[in-house]
Amino acid sequence: MDSINIGIKQQDRHEIAQGLKHLLADSYTLYLQTHNFHWNVTGPQFRELHLMFEEHYNELSLAVDEIAERIRSLGVVAPGTYQAFAELSSIEEAQQVPAANEMVEVLMRGHEQVVQSCRKVLVTAQQADDESTAGLVSDRMRLHEKTAWMLRAMVS
Repeated sequence: MDSINIGIKQQDRHEIAQGLKHLLADSYTLYLQTHNFHWNVTGPQFRELHLMFEEHYNELSLAVDEIAERIRSLGVVAPGTYQAFAELSSIEEAQQVPAANEMVEVLMRGHEQVVQSCRKVLVTAQQADDESTAGLVSDRMRLHEKTAWMLRAMVS
């Protein structure tokens, strides 16, 4: 980590990477939960939810790669085990397969949690003048805010 010279202090890179690790864990947990619900949704909204969940988990699949690669570009090892994600994630996993309407609510809360994780790391990145992380996190935050809004509209 000492040999990296990208204009961000070592301590700042470490703090940013720690925040990104939490964001990665939340994003991966949300990915798994969304994929689980895609497989197991039933009921009158099956087709709509099945397809929407597929769109969401595909997007999250790309996102976790992008976040992990940003951690690596800061010179830090990205977490990649279930155990690490479980320790780092703020998202509560559903222990059973809920009804379709509850799936929507669970995922809405998950997206809101990812937004909160984004906000935390965004502050750290901005303070360190890390525009690359700030841009990545800002884009993620905007997407999760929109997704949470759309899910919220389905349960209103």
